[in-house]
Amino acid sequence: MSDGVACTWMRGGTSKGGIFLAEDLPLDIEARDQFLLEVMGSPDTRQIDGMGGADPLTSKVGVVQLSKRDGVDVDYLFLQVFVDQEIVTDAQNCGNILSAIGPFAIEKGLVRAKADVTEVTVFMENTGQIAILSVQTPGGSVTYAGDARIDGAPGTASPVTCEFKDTAGSSCGSLFPTGSVVDRVQSVDVTCIDNGMPVVILKASDFGVVGTESREELDGNIDLKAKIEAIRIEVGPLMNLGDVSKKSVPKMTLVSTALNGGCISTRTFIPHRCHASIGVLGAVSVATAAVTEGTIAFPLARCGSGNERTLAVEHPSGEMTVVAKLSGGEVLSAALLRTARKLFDGRVFARTL
Repeated sequence: MSDGVACTWMRGGTSKGGIFLAEDLPLDIEARDQFLLEVMGSPDTRQIDGMGGADPLTSKVGVVQLSKRDGVDVDYLFLQVFVDQEIVTDAQNCGNILSAIGPFAIEKGLVRAKADVTEVTVFMENTGQIAILSVQTPGGSVTYAGDARIDGAPGTASPVTCEFKDTAGSSCGSLFPTGSVVDRVQSVDVTCIDNGMPVVILKASDFGVVGTESREELDGNIDLKAKIEAIRIEVGPLMNLGDVSKKSVPKMTLVSTALNGGCISTRTFIPHRCHASIGVLGAVSVATAAVTEGTIAFPLARCGSGNERTLAVEHPSGEMTVVAKLSGGEVLSAALLRTARKLFDGRVFARTL
């Protein structure tokens, strides 16, 4: 279409991308994916002919529609558009883009704003799970201005609280999909876990690194990335994910002892580049492993005690705090603070539409 397609570009947490109403995109999946590739300018390492920012964290899409499910406001489908490959995948959730879905849904009239704070109940189509977002709506309108600050995003903004429940095994079928808290793969001990995001947890020292290196240093370590990718390919079927060679999951997280007073330090590959921070649901999975005895993360972590624990997961840009509620040593729910901001609202153009 020469007049373009309606789109709102938003930052959600430490990611950004295009948010669309489902009704504005092609119904045919192949046509939809081709359109989104062209919108982002993929495949191209610079994404020069599109809106993508030459990074997986800025090549993301949220598709939103009014939900027909009882007790749910909107359905949200996350799509990862690869930067340098002709791939659009729905194999994972994105908790960062999720934080933008609440404000978007209110502004588009899918959810009616309340006086001060509006709760938006979201069904995450990728994994069939529920998230409850608390959005600041003073006077009945969304505000993006506020004093909340998150590592990995500059300045301050209005807080968006994201609460996740019943996320264990959302992609892989169980919290520990291999049936064990530790497996030996490619002569390395690993923990495969899925509490909202499939993650393989690896001890940094097993790969000859400290685990607190910069993102750039780890990205430049070709041998390290090759070893991690070999493990990822092998664990895919073990985690009930099948052949993951063209998938964005599982994420691969190197863990080490926290240096800045947090629970644990992380460096995450998503999967072929080192993350500038860590994904929201990735942090939930890592935090869950940190409090679970027997995992790779457990002996390295400082998790405190009690049935409600504040777990700071350190990453290259700072830390992400997970508030976990436990019972009998199991994580029942997790909440995180994110921020979001509308960047533009208009129409986006691609060659095919």
